[in-house]
Amino acid sequence: MSKIQIAKTGYVIAAGASFLLSVYLWFTGQKEQGVFVGIWVPSILSFGTLMLSGGGRKHV
Repeated sequence: MSKIQIAKTGYVIAAGASFLLSVYLWFTGQKEQGVFVGIWVPSILSFGTLMLSGGGRKHV
């Protein structure tokens, strides 16, 4: 497994864990905390995309 593949897998696992924690919090009555944790999912995936694409640096 390449380093890139490991990084991709890590970001997807982190986003999935955030989603599952969000669902758990929601259904245990902690709705506000569930929503807060739920908004981490797109942030984690966006950060992963940014890091894997070169961190926003211009390649000349």
